[in-house]
Amino acid sequence: FNGASGTGVNTGTWKYDTGPGSSFGTGEIETMTNSTQNVFQDGAGHMVLRALHSGTNPTAGWTSGRIETNAATFGAPPGGVVMMEASIQQPNVNTTNGLGYWPAFWMLGSTLRSGTSWPTSGEVDILEDINGRSSVFGTLHCGTNPGGPCNESTGIGSGERACGGCQTAYHTYAVQIDRSVSPEQIRWYLDGNNYFTLSANRVDATTWTNAVDHPFFIIFDLAMGGGFPGAFGGGPTSATVSGGQMNVDYVAVYNKAPGGGGGGGGGGGSNIAQGKPT
Repeated sequence: FNGASGTGVNTGTWKYDTGPGSSFGTGEIETMTNSTQNVFQDGAGHMVLRALHSGTNPTAGWTSGRIETNAATFGAPPGGVVMMEASIQQPNVNTTNGLGYWPAFWMLGSTLRSGTSWPTSGEVDILEDINGRSSVFGTLHCGTNPGGPCNESTGIGSGERACGGCQTAYHTYAVQIDRSVSPEQIRWYLDGNNYFTLSANRVDATTWTNAVDHPFFIIFDLAMGGGFPGAFGGGPTSATVSGGQMNVDYVAVYNKAPGGGGGGGGGGGSNIAQGKPT
């Protein structure tokens, strides 16, 4: 994200998801915009999503940002492995002034764009934090909603894991989808440490295949309010600060081809946005 300070994102790579948060089905209350007040590059190699509040009603008047990759091609072929990783600083808020903040780095299955319904098409949440709790949640959404084999709309996840210092510094958040092992696995990582692993035999084969065995597109967003923050105390409130930022240093996708080698062309490691992958 090497654009000039105050510029928007490269629309050759990214597209803005705009409109009321209520349209996303999560209960969030902000309006997502393409304004450089809400989504911008900072001139120092970062992309910023910033939530802003106007007016006196704490549950109205919020704007923020949500972007997703134009490409929906990031996945593991049979026998291969794919890793999606980003370096992110969560909003520098706490449980007093951060109620309602909901930053996320996640993926949706490509088949969602061609008519398969959610959550059958699959969703992999690589990073979610809520209410300034300095934590991380990793989750797979799959099957049918409500209920079904994946306990929707909760999904199958890691639960809350401590993420010390994640509000004040950059940390790496990653997922590997490994189709080279049997049963297949999804593994979640914080700063390179595998904190949660989900194997395909946790659900029936059809549910897993529909949710995982295809490419994905990648999303960053900074929501306000909604069901997830509501489950941990709610918000925003009159104490919630305006201007909290989710800062992204880089996002990258890496592939390992079947048989253990790095693939060529579409199968090789690829940076989907300029940055500093490790």
